[in-house]
Amino acid sequence: MPLFRTPKRVPQLSLHTPVGDLTISEEDGAIVALDWGWGRDQTETPLLLRARDQLQEYFDAERVDFDLPLAPMGTEYYRKVWAALCRIPAATTCTYGDIAREAGGSARSVGTANSRNPIPILIPCHRVVAGNGLGGYSGGDGLPTKLYLLDLEARAAAALAPPGTATRLL
Repeated sequence: MPLFRTPKRVPQLSLHTPVGDLTISEEDGAIVALDWGWGRDQTETPLLLRARDQLQEYFDAERVDFDLPLAPMGTEYYRKVWAALCRIPAATTCTYGDIAREAGGSARSVGTANSRNPIPILIPCHRVVAGNGLGGYSGGDGLPTKLYLLDLEARAAAALAPPGTATRLL
């Protein structure tokens, strides 16, 4: 029996975006990671192609929501926080405290869960702000990336909204 197991390679597909290169990973029919940077291996599975297309539409301001199976790896609490993040409507924000009231824990524990989100953008941790300002962001270039994503969603939501409706950031 070998002392070390070879890590399982999961299919990955990379794309160029305005916030840098992104690599999407799939395992067992679900998206399990979205990482900044270009992946070494490139595999075009139906799910990864669908995810790539949806992300390209998102960055082209043609979509604000995603329709993809997600399976983030994390503690039960982290998954509870990430599920709450997925319920934040596009082009809106809420505070770490708001998420803590929904998922349990504290604003700080929500911040920790956000920083460990393995599928940023698709699980929209960028929509969570501090009670007294923007808070942080661990993806891409940090706060400039968070601001870019929030602005992109606001513009896309306004363009995609039926006439006579308004979208606003809280």
